[in-house]
Amino acid sequence: MSFQNQLLTEIKREFPKYKDSKRAEGAFNYMKGIAPFLGIDATTRRNILKKIFKALPEPTSDQLGKSALALMKLPQREYHYAAYDLIEYFIEFADETFLDKYAEKLITSTPWWDTVDGLGTAMLSPLTILFPNKKLIEKWNKSNDIWLIRSSIQHQRGRRSQTNVPYVLELCQRHVDSNEFFIVKAIGWALRDISKFNKTAVRDFLKKNPDLGYVAVKEAKRYL
Repeated sequence: MSFQNQLLTEIKREFPKYKDSKRAEGAFNYMKGIAPFLGIDATTRRNILKKIFKALPEPTSDQLGKSALALMKLPQREYHYAAYDLIEYFIEFADETFLDKYAEKLITSTPWWDTVDGLGTAMLSPLTILFPNKKLIEKWNKSNDIWLIRSSIQHQRGRRSQTNVPYVLELCQRHVDSNEFFIVKAIGWALRDISKFNKTAVRDFLKKNPDLGYVAVKEAKRYL
C-alpha cells in the first residue's frame, strides 16, 4: 500500500469514530461555514494522528505534498487540519521543490484563516529557512489573493531574532492601505512578533504609517 493510501485509509477509519455533532455545529458556525466539521477537538485529533504517523514509512517530498493535497480535498475541516499536521510531522522530508510544487495549492484549498495560518506555521516558516524562496514570496505578496498576501506577510512567523525585519516590514508596507481585514490583521501580527525583540522598528513603522488600520495597530502595540 502506498504512503498516501495507507495514510488516508487510517485517517478516514479513525476520525469518524470521534465525531461530535454538537461540537461540529459550533465549529462550523465559528468558522463562518467554510467547511463541515466532524467535531473532533484539537488534542484528540493530534493524538489520533500521532499514532497513525508513527506507523507510516518515511515519505518522499512528493508523497508528502500529494498526501497533504489529498487530505485538503476531503470535505470535513479536520482533514484539512490533518494536512498541516502531516507536513509538520514529516517536515524533514520536504525538499527544495516542495514549496513551488505544493504550497500555493495547499494554501488556496478551501482557504480561511485557520488553515492558512496553520500551513504558515507548519510549512512555510520552517521551509523558507531551509530553502529561501523570495521569488515565491514576492509573487504572493504582489498577487490579488488575500490568503497568499497574508501568507507572504507572515512567512517568517516564530523566528524571533532570525527574522529578516527590513524585508518583513517591506512586505507589510506594500499593503498598509488595504482595507481587507485578514491582510490588516496579518500586518498587525507581523509587527507584534517583531516587537518582541525590536520595538524600535515597530514604533518607527507605526510613526511612518499613521493611517494603518486599527486592527493592525492594536496588535502591533500589544508588547510595546
